[in-house]
Amino acid sequence: MARGRRRWLRRPRGSTEHVAAGVTALAVATLLAQAAIAGARVTARYWPVLVVLAATALAVAAVWWVRRRSADRARAARRAGLRLTLSGIDALNDQEFEFALRDLLVRDGWAARQVGRQGDQAADVIGQHPALGRIVLQAKHTTVGGKVGSPVMYQVKGTAGPVHGADIAVVVTNGSFTRDAKAWGDKHQVRWVDRDRLRLWAEHGVALDELLRLPARRPRRRVRRSAARPVRLRRPETTQERPYSAP
Repeated sequence: MARGRRRWLRRPRGSTEHVAAGVTALAVATLLAQAAIAGARVTARYWPVLVVLAATALAVAAVWWVRRRSADRARAARRAGLRLTLSGIDALNDQEFEFALRDLLVRDGWAARQVGRQGDQAADVIGQHPALGRIVLQAKHTTVGGKVGSPVMYQVKGTAGPVHGADIAVVVTNGSFTRDAKAWGDKHQVRWVDRDRLRLWAEHGVALDELLRLPARRPRRRVRRSAARPVRLRRPETTQERPYSAP
């Protein structure tokens, strides 16, 4: 390879090779000059169009930046608008806990609804996000020190996608998880929020997608559900009334 390179890059030898090299260099220089002249002519002739295109690009970039800033401010305002302490969450009953999780999703920019009731097939809250897709939360309100075991993870894994068309499945508790439950959930894409993570989410205002490092994805197409009762999502401004008083 090295010898081949040296053969191609060696200096011209003899008058014939010098003339050929000079002709080649002249041809390349002529082409470059012609291209520069043509570019200058096009610019001189169509400069109003180029100015309009540049101005349009700048305007689009400015609109994107303004919208991005507005979205960031709105998100920050939502986070500041709801803080739930763990002591307040511990005092809730099961259904109130589900509504609290729904409100936390709404705070983070999801369109969410509490759907938990008998026969809910491991879905207490369902949310939809334009960038993150569809999420199913299974709420496990327990006494302090209570632990959620692996069977809950199995159940959520079996229904989140096939029944509810979810992209993301999460089990949330104000207690903790057994070691096997966390290991099985990590392996099979069933995310979990224990007491420590719940504190960050509810009290400190860390968004759920940041807390769990949820990847952005295209929402999955809605699949047929086996449940006879369809689940309809409401926008944050039309969500159900809270049956609890936020601390």
